[in-house]
Amino acid sequence: MAEVVSFAYKPDDYESEKASNSYLMSLIAVMVGLPLPIVNLLATVFFYLNNRKGTFFVRWHCTQALLSQLMVLAMNSTGLYWTLSIIFGDNSVSNTYIAYLITIVIFNIGEFFVTIYAAVNTRKGKHVHLWFFGPLTDQICKS
Repeated sequence: MAEVVSFAYKPDDYESEKASNSYLMSLIAVMVGLPLPIVNLLATVFFYLNNRKGTFFVRWHCTQALLSQLMVLAMNSTGLYWTLSIIFGDNSVSNTYIAYLITIVIFNIGEFFVTIYAAVNTRKGKHVHLWFFGPLTDQICKS
């Protein structure tokens, strides 16, 4: 899901810390707003906006963190909407709903551990390329 690849230059400690913090923002936001999917995205967006003029290494990792949080938002919002429609609407619990909830839980746990992995290795100055988001970030962030 994540791999460490070579980067064009060796980032200094300041860059590594800033880039690592882009991943940590979403982890901290999980603790604050677990039931609300938008909280993680807002924390990451604010951090991204604050660092979008930073070095390429920092900007690249802020963008990758933001893209991963967009995917988490989409999946969790769908689950939240579906759950609310069951509680307050005419929908009922189905096998598809249960399967989607299990998928969301597995995805969130996986994303949590991948985010920790990315934060730790980015702090060490390593360039972490996430499976789906890395190539997409490469297309968005041009040096």
